[in-house]
Amino acid sequence: MEEKTKQLNNIRNFVIIAHIDHGKSTLADRMLELTGTIEKRKMREQVLDQMELERERGITIKLQPVRMSHILNSNSYILNLIDTPGHIDFSYEVSRSLRAVEGAVLLVDATQGVQAQTFSNLEMAKELGLKIIPVLNKIDLPNARIEETEKEIIQLVGCKPDEILKVSAKTGQGVSELLEAIVEKIPPPLEVQPLVSRALIFDFSYSVHQGVIAYVRVFEGEFKKGEELFLINAEEKFKIREVGFFKPELKETEKLGAGEIGYVVTNIKNPGVVKVGDTIINLKSQIPALPAGRSNLKSWALEGYREPKPMIWANFYPESQNNFDDLRSALEKLHLSDSSFSFKEESFGPPSAPPLRGGLGRGFKLGFLGLLHLEIISERLKREFGLKVIAASPTVAYRILLKDELAEEIIYSAASFPEEHKIRGVFETWVNTEILTSSQNLGSILKLLQDYEAEVGETVEFSGTRLLLKAKMPLRELMRNFFDALKNISSGFASLNYEIVEERPADVLKLEILVAENPVSAFSRIVPRSRLETEAEKMVEKLKAILPRELFSVKIQAKATGRILASRTLSALRKHVTGNLYGGDRTRKMKLWQKQKKGKERLKARGSVDIPQEVFLKMIRG
Repeated sequence: MEEKTKQLNNIRNFVIIAHIDHGKSTLADRMLELTGTIEKRKMREQVLDQMELERERGITIKLQPVRMSHILNSNSYILNLIDTPGHIDFSYEVSRSLRAVEGAVLLVDATQGVQAQTFSNLEMAKELGLKIIPVLNKIDLPNARIEETEKEIIQLVGCKPDEILKVSAKTGQGVSELLEAIVEKIPPPLEVQPLVSRALIFDFSYSVHQGVIAYVRVFEGEFKKGEELFLINAEEKFKIREVGFFKPELKETEKLGAGEIGYVVTNIKNPGVVKVGDTIINLKSQIPALPAGRSNLKSWALEGYREPKPMIWANFYPESQNNFDDLRSALEKLHLSDSSFSFKEESFGPPSAPPLRGGLGRGFKLGFLGLLHLEIISERLKREFGLKVIAASPTVAYRILLKDELAEEIIYSAASFPEEHKIRGVFETWVNTEILTSSQNLGSILKLLQDYEAEVGETVEFSGTRLLLKAKMPLRELMRNFFDALKNISSGFASLNYEIVEERPADVLKLEILVAENPVSAFSRIVPRSRLETEAEKMVEKLKAILPRELFSVKIQAKATGRILASRTLSALRKHVTGNLYGGDRTRKMKLWQKQKKGKERLKARGSVDIPQEVFLKMIRG
């Protein structure tokens, strides 16, 4: 028992949390160097960012655990770090990491100060009772605002000035002192008398040869290779094929004990069985026997995680229908490393009406945590699987009350949105937003909020020249590139945080685009009634500019509320049928012109319009 107590006392589990670009990955690099976890010759920037896409963009997308050894005052300590993403779209990764640790390093960029996402991450850490170590980064830069940012941290965390550590993750200045503070200030895992061996799954990966590899935090007892375990929520038994920890590559060990963070190779080949937030227990523990006692096992489950709810939805189509099965296979594999997006097969055409050729065919409805999440999945499909996809315009979910059936539906795409006369009511999601900005940008941001249908709340002075502005807005407006617009008008100095709060009635309608008097479902949009005519004019004008001309004129129309709101005509291609005639009687030329005119009328009556996929792509991407 004394040996186990000593082992627990020498373990420190922590995360680094911060706003995007505040230096989390660089700080992790310096820690790995100072602790000798990675040899200098193998060291590279953002070493914990495993994906090429992460290193290229300079952002963390997936959480990554790593185990370090650190000696302080002749004692050896195990430091388990989980590096977390900073972008708001991946806050779900942060929330999962926080449940597996006892402390958090709150990192703030001295050149930017406290940002909106800093508030959100800190609040999550406080709710779980984690020990917070405030750290000021990038103190070596000439534009560092050290004193001003210190005051902001004190106001935010409620700490004393001498409790804020100052580091430069780039040069390594102050990182040794930070490692010492982690050992001294973050508490070791809580010692309990184990009745069962239990661990919480906070992430997983998949191997063709080893099946699901569960990333776990052991809370009680220990786990060894060959032992039989049970997934409580999935009600599935399996034998441990291997246990180990992260260096950051997988390193096998004899056992994983209480307080440790590591991995368990399950050999489960069905990826749908293992889920984040499930509890694994050792069946050798003194618990009711299976299957008679199976119902009693639920009481042994550790507190897990809420299922992530998609914020936006988009239809994904393969560029060629020949790649449909490849796209399905790629999505299934991606889902093993990112369970926070959802997908479902659906058919979106081609339209049955004869005047249209082409269409996008079969595809998938995907749910994402935000626009960056959508962009990352699209890019990963291209890079990791060699697939080019067409992503439809993203929408949010609407709850529709129908007149006839007196029922309700959840609508995820504009193509499925009912006609106005069939609807009793429409409800949409609203969010609370927090915008941290300089006082000189307040006027332009207030104007922007008005343009995006926001309700402005209180404005709080955060520091001498910065304000915290609170507002509520429809989720559909937030996803209409609000973040990009905010960055543009503030020259990149405003930051945004948001959370879903409520559902409200919505005055929105489906705007259809007709080509040759036939609707093209992929071009449909859900638009507020106040912007119907503006959006209608904009869309028909754009389609006219990019749609290839035919041998006959083509009508392009925008329709809503049972009427045509905007219309353009794409003129026919002109063929010089008299080009090879020189001189002579004009009568012959007139006969050829008349023949051409009648031919175009016949072609228009039974011809078809070809809409190339690049046209869909340009319309979808706005």
